[in-house]
Amino acid sequence: MELLSRSFFSFSVMPICLLLMAAFSRTAECRFQTGGGGRVTAGGQDGGGQTVGETYEATSCRAHTASLTDFGGVGDGITLNSKAFQAAVEHLAQFSGDGGGLLYVPPGRWLTGPFNLTSCMTLFLHHDAVILATQDINEWPIIEPLPSYGRGRDAPGGRYSSLIMGYNLTDVIITGDNGTVDGQGDFWWAKFHHKQLKYTRGYLVELQYSDQIFISNLLFLNSPSWNIHPVYSSNIVVKGITISAPVHSPNTDGINPDSCSHVRIEDSYVVSGDDCVAIKSGWDEYGIAVGMPSEHIIIRRLTCISPTSATIALGSEMSGGIQDVRAEDITAIDTESGVRIKTAIGRGGFVRDIFVRRMTLHTMKWVFWMTGNYNSHPDGKYNPEAIPDIEGINYSHVVAENVTTAGRLEGIEKAPFKGICISNVSVEVRKAKKTAWVCENVEGVSSGVTPAPCVALKDEGMEATDCPFREDRLPIEDVEVKDCSLPFSYRL
Repeated sequence: MELLSRSFFSFSVMPICLLLMAAFSRTAECRFQTGGGGRVTAGGQDGGGQTVGETYEATSCRAHTASLTDFGGVGDGITLNSKAFQAAVEHLAQFSGDGGGLLYVPPGRWLTGPFNLTSCMTLFLHHDAVILATQDINEWPIIEPLPSYGRGRDAPGGRYSSLIMGYNLTDVIITGDNGTVDGQGDFWWAKFHHKQLKYTRGYLVELQYSDQIFISNLLFLNSPSWNIHPVYSSNIVVKGITISAPVHSPNTDGINPDSCSHVRIEDSYVVSGDDCVAIKSGWDEYGIAVGMPSEHIIIRRLTCISPTSATIALGSEMSGGIQDVRAEDITAIDTESGVRIKTAIGRGGFVRDIFVRRMTLHTMKWVFWMTGNYNSHPDGKYNPEAIPDIEGINYSHVVAENVTTAGRLEGIEKAPFKGICISNVSVEVRKAKKTAWVCENVEGVSSGVTPAPCVALKDEGMEATDCPFREDRLPIEDVEVKDCSLPFSYRL
């Protein structure tokens, strides 16, 4: 299959004035205007002039609404709806400069291959709607590898497209009344385990080079690989979602902001076969060349179950850098580690200014885990002189029970991980022969930590709350969420 182009659509038939309007709308907020072209208007009125329809939360309300059934969609779980989704999105694209459009997915099982979104668009799923990924591998186009990776994660070369995609978009909303996106990943996991895939598996959602992304109130099931993957994007809010995959499914990471800035992840629940949240920024020489850090990221009120991976992972692909990550009020149950930093010689880049507080952890192998020898590389071209810089890692107010080892902190020889601060931590370690802490090539301080940490984290007699946590408010915290109305005919 040929590589998929970055857009399914051509706007050559659009008037020049509409093209200009659409272009301007992508650099600013979608302009709400009444009238014109939509099948029905969001927040429509009945004959008496009263607003009708249920409400939902979103960062933008839309002027125009269409249902998938308007474009031939059939929700029987058998009929393929790829063309219906594409036609609906193409129709709504014309309203990007006129208040934007909402695509309503009604009750049913809507089998589909991958499809693109457009700017100033809301994809809304009814509570009983399921977007069902086809298991026909021929329906999944092959796309280019990400520039900051140089190849696919599973295999060299290209990769299968993601189910819901977007490129160079502004103001994209994926939401609903707890509807479902089901990747039917067992098909892909079996092929992956049996080495039957020539290309890397796709994700459930991938939005590239986009701004103003809002994902909320949905259930994401059984992704072929990663679930939510914004990359080279900014101003992202992910809230109130549930992600679920079998705990031994391969690489089913939950939420992976990748070379992204100003991200807010909150009030979400993840059960997966890999990291619940993994922050990334490119792989070895490719990530160094692109040089886009992940930064200004907030994670709060997250619940995680992942017996083989981390609650929050930083890396291992972090060659563009990771900085200013703030995580608080985190709960993990039966998860391999609480917070894990993964890197290696050849990565370059940095992980710095990481702040974590108020974690409650039940049944872990390691509470704190840092790895400086995570030696997976895209190829043999990486620079052995590209040494990552790990500094300014702060953990406080952590309670953990039924733990094998409190901390496994392994930096890089001659390039130790510096500025580690751990305070006000209580870890209940299971009786075992192993020591409670393992420390190599790390430097830092601690206070009020039980069991007592290794000598490398010397007790400085600090107050229990002395490990810093950045309190300045980020702009992403002030993103306004509105109550938007569904048309009466689409009541939940």
